[in-house]
Amino acid sequence: MKTRTIVAGNWKMHTDATEAGNLMEALVGWSAADQGDVQMIVAPPYPFLAAAVEQVKKAADGPSTIIIAAQNCHQEESGAFTGEVSVPMLRSMGVGACIVGHSERREYYGETDEVVGRKVSLLLKHGLQPIYCCGERREEREEGRYRDVVSTQIHTALGALSPEEVAKVVVAYEPVWAIGTGLTATPEQAQEVHAFIRAELQALSGGMAAGIPILYGGSCKPENAEGIFAESDINGGLIGGAALVAEKFIELMRIAQRIKTAA
Repeated sequence: MKTRTIVAGNWKMHTDATEAGNLMEALVGWSAADQGDVQMIVAPPYPFLAAAVEQVKKAADGPSTIIIAAQNCHQEESGAFTGEVSVPMLRSMGVGACIVGHSERREYYGETDEVVGRKVSLLLKHGLQPIYCCGERREEREEGRYRDVVSTQIHTALGALSPEEVAKVVVAYEPVWAIGTGLTATPEQAQEVHAFIRAELQALSGGMAAGIPILYGGSCKPENAEGIFAESDINGGLIGGAALVAEKFIELMRIAQRIKTAA
């Protein structure tokens, strides 16, 4: 089974309206002409989602296939949850995907895998693409517990899904010790965990794990992406800082395209 290659940009809490518009304009213009068969996903902050969706729809140079993603969603469909954003709201705007379980949501907002699992189920119910994040902290890696940590995360969050639903999830492995630290897992370290994740997904997906995209997230940039993307179980990246610079993000797309074409 051919696995999709995805380069997803998480802007986090960066950009203002003008900066977001300019960045989207650059990405939309490039993707309409040169995206090829590597999927670009862009996750702007909430206030700029609607404008980003419109920019993709109105691409001047031809149809763009960029998917606009949210950076989070609530685990309930509606209710008295002041300040929160629901999956049906995102769907109604034309948002096509959503990042869930990011380490920053876990650390700063106390999100558990049980809660994240409910978000994944809700996204699938409404036809949005879940990008499920998992990964270990530095002390967990140093203590040799990283496989157990990742396994628990995956089985707790995705274990209640049907095999067909699991097969529709995009997984992002983000070693927490490499996020925003300048540290990056070596290609060999990343490949080891990606292969382990695929093996864990194999039973949950009824043998369909070969088709599940598993992205690497953790200080991935043009300078180190070639080696990381070339590994057999790494199907692209979930990009942070480099996603805020159009030239860098586009270069990551080009690297992914070259590797996919050569495979």
